[in-house]
Amino acid sequence: MTDVFQIWVYLSATPLLWLTLTLAAYVAADALSAKLKRHPAANPVVFSAAAIIAVLLASGTNFKTYFDGAQFVHFLLGPATVALAVPLYANFAAVRRALLPMLAALLAGALTAVISAVAIAWALDASPETLISIAPKSVTAPIAMGISEELGGLPTLTAVLVVLTGVTGAMTVTPLMNALRIQDFAARGFAVGVASHGIGTARAFQVSELAGTFAGIAMGLNAFLTAILMPLLVSLVR
Repeated sequence: MTDVFQIWVYLSATPLLWLTLTLAAYVAADALSAKLKRHPAANPVVFSAAAIIAVLLASGTNFKTYFDGAQFVHFLLGPATVALAVPLYANFAAVRRALLPMLAALLAGALTAVISAVAIAWALDASPETLISIAPKSVTAPIAMGISEELGGLPTLTAVLVVLTGVTGAMTVTPLMNALRIQDFAARGFAVGVASHGIGTARAFQVSELAGTFAGIAMGLNAFLTAILMPLLVSLVR
Protein backbone atom coordinates (compact mmCIF):
# COMPACT_ATOMS: atom_id res chain seq x y z
CA MET A 1 0.00 0.00 0.00
CA THR A 2 2.95 2.32 0.70
CA ASP A 3 4.26 1.77 -2.83
CA VAL A 4 0.83 2.46 -4.32
CA PHE A 5 0.57 5.67 -2.29
CA GLN A 6 4.01 6.81 -3.44
CA ILE A 7 3.09 6.12 -7.07
CA TRP A 8 -0.12 8.12 -6.64
CA VAL A 9 1.77 11.06 -5.09
CA TYR A 10 4.14 11.06 -8.05
CA LEU A 11 1.41 10.81 -10.67
CA SER A 12 -0.86 13.40 -9.01
CA ALA A 13 1.87 16.00 -9.41
CA THR A 14 2.02 15.31 -13.15
CA PRO A 15 -0.30 17.57 -15.22
CA LEU A 16 -0.81 14.83 -17.81
CA LEU A 17 -2.64 12.72 -15.22
CA TRP A 18 -5.49 15.21 -14.89
CA LEU A 19 -5.77 15.75 -18.63
CA THR A 20 -5.96 11.98 -19.10
CA LEU A 21 -8.54 11.68 -16.33
CA THR A 22 -10.69 14.41 -17.91
CA LEU A 23 -10.63 12.86 -21.37
CA ALA A 24 -11.16 9.32 -20.08
CA ALA A 25 -14.07 10.40 -17.88
CA TYR A 26 -15.82 12.11 -20.78
CA VAL A 27 -15.22 9.23 -23.22
CA ALA A 28 -16.67 6.79 -20.69
CA ALA A 29 -19.61 9.11 -19.93
CA ASP A 30 -20.33 9.60 -23.64
CA ALA A 31 -20.25 5.84 -24.21
CA LEU A 32 -22.71 5.39 -21.35
CA SER A 33 -24.95 8.10 -22.81
CA ALA A 34 -24.86 6.35 -26.21
CA LYS A 35 -25.73 3.03 -24.58
CA LEU A 36 -28.72 4.70 -22.97
CA LYS A 37 -29.77 5.87 -26.46
CA ARG A 38 -28.94 9.52 -25.76
CA HIS A 39 -31.71 9.87 -23.22
CA PRO A 40 -32.03 13.55 -22.17
CA ALA A 41 -31.18 12.66 -18.58
CA ALA A 42 -28.05 10.76 -19.64
CA ASN A 43 -25.92 13.85 -20.10
CA PRO A 44 -22.20 13.12 -20.58
CA VAL A 45 -21.21 16.39 -18.90
CA VAL A 46 -23.06 15.43 -15.72
CA PHE A 47 -21.62 11.91 -15.63
CA SER A 48 -18.04 12.95 -16.35
CA ALA A 49 -18.13 15.90 -13.92
CA ALA A 50 -19.48 13.66 -11.16
CA ALA A 51 -16.72 11.11 -11.77
CA ILE A 52 -13.96 13.74 -11.75
CA ILE A 53 -15.31 15.40 -8.61
CA ALA A 54 -15.42 12.02 -6.87
CA VAL A 55 -11.75 11.37 -7.75
CA LEU A 56 -10.68 14.83 -6.59
CA LEU A 57 -12.51 14.48 -3.28
CA ALA A 58 -11.22 10.97 -2.67
CA SER A 59 -7.64 11.97 -3.42
CA GLY A 60 -7.76 15.33 -1.63
CA THR A 61 -6.69 17.16 -4.79
CA ASN A 62 -7.43 20.87 -4.99
CA PHE A 63 -8.86 22.55 -8.07
CA LYS A 64 -5.66 24.42 -8.96
CA THR A 65 -3.69 21.18 -9.20
CA TYR A 66 -6.40 19.63 -11.34
CA PHE A 67 -6.74 22.65 -13.62
CA ASP A 68 -2.99 22.86 -14.21
CA GLY A 69 -3.32 19.56 -16.03
CA ALA A 70 -6.78 19.90 -17.54
CA GLN A 71 -6.43 23.47 -18.82
CA PHE A 72 -5.65 22.21 -22.32
CA VAL A 73 -9.30 21.15 -22.60
CA HIS A 74 -10.27 24.68 -21.52
CA PHE A 75 -8.02 26.08 -24.24
CA LEU A 76 -9.85 23.97 -26.86
CA LEU A 77 -13.13 25.77 -26.10
CA GLY A 78 -12.03 28.54 -28.46
CA PRO A 79 -11.24 26.35 -31.49
CA ALA A 80 -14.36 24.27 -30.82
CA THR A 81 -16.50 27.41 -30.94
CA VAL A 82 -14.87 28.54 -34.19
CA ALA A 83 -15.48 25.06 -35.65
CA LEU A 84 -19.21 25.73 -35.41
CA ALA A 85 -18.74 27.76 -38.60
CA VAL A 86 -18.53 24.50 -40.58
CA PRO A 87 -22.18 23.40 -40.07
CA LEU A 88 -23.19 27.06 -40.37
CA TYR A 89 -21.68 27.19 -43.86
CA ALA A 90 -23.32 23.88 -44.78
CA ASN A 91 -26.77 25.16 -43.74
CA PHE A 92 -26.34 28.81 -44.74
CA ALA A 93 -29.39 28.85 -47.00
CA ALA A 94 -31.68 27.75 -44.17
CA VAL A 95 -30.12 30.31 -41.86
CA ARG A 96 -30.60 33.14 -44.36
CA ARG A 97 -34.29 32.29 -44.81
CA ALA A 98 -34.89 32.43 -41.06
CA LEU A 99 -32.84 35.55 -40.35
CA LEU A 100 -35.63 37.91 -39.22
CA PRO A 101 -37.42 35.36 -36.97
CA MET A 102 -34.02 34.49 -35.48
CA LEU A 103 -33.27 38.11 -34.57
CA ALA A 104 -36.68 38.53 -32.94
CA ALA A 105 -36.27 35.28 -31.01
CA LEU A 106 -32.74 36.29 -29.98
CA LEU A 107 -33.86 39.60 -28.48
CA ALA A 108 -36.81 38.00 -26.68
CA GLY A 109 -34.69 35.10 -25.43
CA ALA A 110 -31.76 37.21 -24.24
CA LEU A 111 -33.99 39.61 -22.31
CA THR A 112 -36.04 36.79 -20.81
CA ALA A 113 -32.93 34.89 -19.71
CA VAL A 114 -31.50 37.90 -17.89
CA ILE A 115 -34.64 39.51 -16.47
CA SER A 116 -36.33 36.30 -15.28
CA ALA A 117 -33.23 35.06 -13.44
CA VAL A 118 -32.53 38.42 -11.81
CA ALA A 119 -36.19 38.91 -10.85
CA ILE A 120 -36.36 35.53 -9.11
CA ALA A 121 -33.07 36.10 -7.29
CA TRP A 122 -34.17 39.63 -6.28
CA ALA A 123 -37.47 38.26 -4.93
CA LEU A 124 -35.43 35.84 -2.79
CA ASP A 125 -33.46 38.80 -1.40
CA ALA A 126 -30.19 38.01 -3.14
CA SER A 127 -27.28 40.45 -2.79
CA PRO A 128 -26.38 42.87 -5.62
CA GLU A 129 -23.25 40.81 -6.34
CA THR A 130 -25.35 37.68 -6.70
CA LEU A 131 -27.82 39.42 -9.00
CA ILE A 132 -25.02 40.48 -11.34
CA SER A 133 -23.43 37.03 -11.15
CA ILE A 134 -26.62 35.23 -12.12
CA ALA A 135 -27.68 37.55 -14.96
CA PRO A 136 -25.35 36.16 -17.70
CA LYS A 137 -26.04 32.50 -16.79
CA SER A 138 -27.23 31.69 -20.33
CA VAL A 139 -24.03 32.94 -21.97
CA THR A 140 -21.06 30.70 -22.73
CA ALA A 141 -18.74 30.50 -19.69
CA PRO A 142 -15.69 32.62 -20.70
CA ILE A 143 -17.85 35.56 -21.81
CA ALA A 144 -20.28 35.21 -18.90
CA MET A 145 -17.40 35.30 -16.40
CA GLY A 146 -15.94 38.37 -18.10
CA ILE A 147 -19.29 40.19 -18.00
CA SER A 148 -19.75 39.30 -14.35
CA GLU A 149 -16.29 40.45 -13.34
CA GLU A 150 -16.50 43.75 -15.21
CA LEU A 151 -19.85 44.64 -13.63
CA GLY A 152 -18.91 43.71 -10.05
CA GLY A 153 -20.20 40.15 -9.84
CA LEU A 154 -18.49 36.96 -8.73
CA PRO A 155 -16.98 35.14 -11.74
CA THR A 156 -16.67 31.82 -9.90
CA LEU A 157 -20.35 31.90 -8.96
CA THR A 158 -21.22 32.83 -12.53
CA ALA A 159 -19.23 29.83 -13.83
CA VAL A 160 -21.18 27.45 -11.58
CA LEU A 161 -24.51 28.96 -12.64
CA VAL A 162 -23.55 28.77 -16.31
CA VAL A 163 -22.79 25.05 -16.04
CA LEU A 164 -26.01 24.36 -14.12
CA THR A 165 -28.00 26.30 -16.71
CA GLY A 166 -26.40 24.42 -19.58
CA VAL A 167 -26.94 21.01 -18.03
CA THR A 168 -30.55 21.81 -17.10
CA GLY A 169 -31.31 23.05 -20.61
CA ALA A 170 -29.66 20.07 -22.28
CA MET A 171 -31.65 17.65 -20.13
CA THR A 172 -35.03 19.36 -20.50
CA VAL A 173 -35.05 20.70 -24.07
CA THR A 174 -36.16 17.48 -25.80
CA PRO A 175 -39.07 16.58 -23.47
CA LEU A 176 -40.12 20.24 -23.29
CA MET A 177 -40.16 20.71 -27.06
CA ASN A 178 -41.99 17.42 -27.49
CA ALA A 179 -44.58 18.50 -24.93
CA LEU A 180 -45.04 21.80 -26.78
CA ARG A 181 -45.25 19.89 -30.10
CA ILE A 182 -42.50 21.95 -31.68
CA GLN A 183 -41.07 19.75 -34.44
CA ASP A 184 -38.97 22.30 -36.33
CA PHE A 185 -35.36 21.38 -35.51
CA ALA A 186 -34.14 24.87 -36.40
CA ALA A 187 -36.48 26.38 -33.79
CA ARG A 188 -35.59 23.72 -31.22
CA GLY A 189 -31.89 24.27 -31.73
CA PHE A 190 -32.08 28.04 -31.63
CA ALA A 191 -34.07 27.95 -28.39
CA VAL A 192 -31.60 25.72 -26.58
CA GLY A 193 -28.64 27.71 -27.93
CA VAL A 194 -30.03 30.96 -26.50
CA ALA A 195 -30.98 29.41 -23.17
CA SER A 196 -28.21 26.88 -22.58
CA HIS A 197 -25.09 27.97 -24.57
CA GLY A 198 -22.45 25.31 -25.36
CA ILE A 199 -23.81 22.39 -23.35
CA GLY A 200 -27.22 22.85 -24.92
CA THR A 201 -25.60 23.17 -28.34
CA ALA A 202 -23.78 19.86 -27.84
CA ARG A 203 -27.11 18.23 -27.04
CA ALA A 204 -28.68 19.79 -30.15
CA PHE A 205 -25.96 18.27 -32.37
CA GLN A 206 -26.72 14.85 -30.87
CA VAL A 207 -30.31 15.19 -32.08
CA SER A 208 -29.83 16.89 -35.46
CA GLU A 209 -27.11 18.72 -37.39
CA LEU A 210 -29.64 21.41 -38.33
CA ALA A 211 -30.61 21.88 -34.68
CA GLY A 212 -26.95 22.05 -33.71
CA THR A 213 -26.23 24.65 -36.39
CA PHE A 214 -28.97 26.96 -35.17
CA ALA A 215 -27.99 26.34 -31.56
CA GLY A 216 -24.41 27.39 -32.33
CA ILE A 217 -25.60 30.57 -34.03
CA ALA A 218 -27.87 31.35 -31.10
CA MET A 219 -25.08 30.75 -28.60
CA GLY A 220 -22.75 33.19 -30.35
CA LEU A 221 -25.35 35.89 -30.95
CA ASN A 222 -26.68 35.65 -27.39
CA ALA A 223 -23.19 36.12 -25.97
CA PHE A 224 -22.72 39.24 -28.12
CA LEU A 225 -26.14 40.71 -27.32
CA THR A 226 -25.96 39.99 -23.59
CA ALA A 227 -22.54 41.64 -23.38
CA ILE A 228 -24.19 44.79 -24.77
CA LEU A 229 -27.45 44.61 -22.80
CA MET A 230 -26.03 43.79 -19.37
CA PRO A 231 -24.14 47.08 -18.78
CA LEU A 232 -27.21 49.03 -19.97
CA LEU A 233 -29.56 47.12 -17.65
CA VAL A 234 -27.21 47.45 -14.69
CA SER A 235 -26.83 51.20 -15.21
CA LEU A 236 -30.62 51.59 -15.38
CA VAL A 237 -31.11 49.64 -12.14
CA ARG A 238 -28.38 51.56 -10.33
